[in-house]
Amino acid sequence: MIWIPLLLSDPSPCLRVMVLKNLLDRDEKDSEVKELLNFRNEDPLIINLLQLQASNGGWDTFGSKIISSGDSIYTTSLALQRLGYLGFGSENPSVQKAAEFLFSNQQKDGSWPMPGKKQREDEELGYQKMPVQTAIPLLGLVMCGYAKDKRAEKAFNWLNELRLEDGAWPVGISAGNYGGIAGYRRISHSRWGCRSNTLAVLSCLAYHPQKRKSNIARQALDLLLGTDMKQRSSLGFFVARILGLERSIGRITFMARFDIAHLLNLCWRIGASIDDERVSEFVEFIKGEQGPFGMWDYSSQPKATRWITYDLLNSLKQIDINKEWFSLEPRTPFQSYDTRKRIY
Repeated sequence: MIWIPLLLSDPSPCLRVMVLKNLLDRDEKDSEVKELLNFRNEDPLIINLLQLQASNGGWDTFGSKIISSGDSIYTTSLALQRLGYLGFGSENPSVQKAAEFLFSNQQKDGSWPMPGKKQREDEELGYQKMPVQTAIPLLGLVMCGYAKDKRAEKAFNWLNELRLEDGAWPVGISAGNYGGIAGYRRISHSRWGCRSNTLAVLSCLAYHPQKRKSNIARQALDLLLGTDMKQRSSLGFFVARILGLERSIGRITFMARFDIAHLLNLCWRIGASIDDERVSEFVEFIKGEQGPFGMWDYSSQPKATRWITYDLLNSLKQIDINKEWFSLEPRTPFQSYDTRKRIY
């Protein structure tokens, strides 16, 4: 396994401890793991992030443009996503402060406010509700271990109320109507389902200890797997964004990239089996893109290469031992827009 010395030589103690624990099955009693755990707070990925945390626990818009160009709720969620991915949870003081900041901005119905809008349906034009307005802050919380917090459960209930009968989530609701879906965000077997919104909600469900195995999560994953699309250029984008190497912009488009690495991560968390032909083809595609040294290059941001390699190796390891669930949702070759010739 050529990738072992390459990953363990990375300067990030966070990455090295993840490799030891998740890929090489070392436990926290291991001397090397214990040493690295003590050094994690000195990782520049952590130091540089926490230096930008405001006294109220959040990250503000202007001080953290390297993270995102969004508002403080959005930016704080992205910061928590990084901390959660790197192994920091609710026991960490900075995580606790950030979580309380997000919960303090949560509305009575369990949602978070629409970005830049007051939610007054009688006066506001455009969307009154969008799944991503709640899924984005909720994702940061669940990745840090707050999935079973009563306030997070309330957010899950709000999202469930927006779920379509076919198992997808719409782009949003405006004046009581579902919003139209741009071609690149379509789901092959859903009339009103938005792939970006559905993927955002599914990502939250995947980090819940019970809901990740629910029929709701499986039905959403089933629909996403039904879209037969493989893009090498997006492979690893989700991890690169968590690390701050890709820009974090957009709301509706937050999960618009079809990142197979992220989808494979969701597959093993939700329990999809490699016996599912669609999953096995994703695995075959990913393995076919592995370089001669066991790495997956991320050409636009080479610094992300080792992290994405770790993430893919972890998913491949986990998916190999999954035999819990598979479905036979028919696949449809993805087509962003209708190419039928017009007759006029």
